[in-house]
Amino acid sequence: MTVMHAPPVSELNDRARDVFRVVVESYLNTGAPIGSRTIAHLSGLNLSPASIRNVMQDLEELGLLAAPHTSAGRMPTETGLRLFVDGMMHALEPSPAERAAIESQVQQVGPVEEALAATTLALSGLSACAGLVMVPKRELVLRQMSFVPLSADKALAVLVAQDGSVENRVVDLPAGVPPSALIEAGNYMTAMLGGLTLGQARARLEREMAEERALVDVTARTLVERGLAVWSEDSDRRPVLIVRGQGRLLDAAAAADLDRISDLLDDLEGKQEIAHLLDSASAGDATRIFIGAENKLFSLSGSSVIAKPFRGTDGRVVGVVGVIGPTRLNYARVVPMVDFTAATLARLMG
Repeated sequence: MTVMHAPPVSELNDRARDVFRVVVESYLNTGAPIGSRTIAHLSGLNLSPASIRNVMQDLEELGLLAAPHTSAGRMPTETGLRLFVDGMMHALEPSPAERAAIESQVQQVGPVEEALAATTLALSGLSACAGLVMVPKRELVLRQMSFVPLSADKALAVLVAQDGSVENRVVDLPAGVPPSALIEAGNYMTAMLGGLTLGQARARLEREMAEERALVDVTARTLVERGLAVWSEDSDRRPVLIVRGQGRLLDAAAAADLDRISDLLDDLEGKQEIAHLLDSASAGDATRIFIGAENKLFSLSGSSVIAKPFRGTDGRVVGVVGVIGPTRLNYARVVPMVDFTAATLARLMG
């Protein structure tokens, strides 16, 4: 699908800008096209319906407006929405009540993921969109590890982290590994690598192997390496992605467009693709706005994504927060809300 590029706002005269703004703002409020007579009656532009029709025709030729075949009215194209968002929108800062609703979620006691989920749900409710947040999977700090045999060539590696969480992974066993090697590998990891992150544990193991100071035989050492590798790969490949409020996409206006909403909900199930999209938004500090076909993931569902990275105290990006909704969402209100949520989460993750 080809995405047209919007002309600069400066190329529109005052009359065209005024009519264009009325059409866009009406569409964002109602999701419906608007006709020239309605604009003449409601807008206070002091223009006749005929004059408004001429202006709308010009805007349509520029690719900024379109006329659905079922209506004589006009609505903005995705190119038109991009022009409006980039050059004409007046941002509306979150109200004190909205700020309080978001900030209250990060102050609760409990795991960080619970605070992220609660904050995302609050953002979803305030924006009437689905809320998204992605953070790197937290590095586990090892406390204890053991290997439980499952078969001749498989074992269950059981890791207990310093925060008390327990995770299991299946690992392949070297041929002919004796039960004593499983015990030796678990004891070594607990005694020598406890208190270290996965990265630190791998670095220490490699260093001791290079210096031939690893107090463990070759078979047990292979088990330790495989156990650490499984968790490290998981942490690298699977960021924590939280999606909340999908049901808010099924509003009354969307009921007439169930195919689009079905496509969007299918997109949200493909979390790996969402993660790639949010990851692309993590470069730089600016809020990223993807409108419809500008991102191929949502070209079928005709949806918009607003995403903002947030940083820790050391300046590194520690996550991305955003919303996804129909292209007709209230950008002027939602963009500052996403910005504020990102700043709030930066304090939580810092």
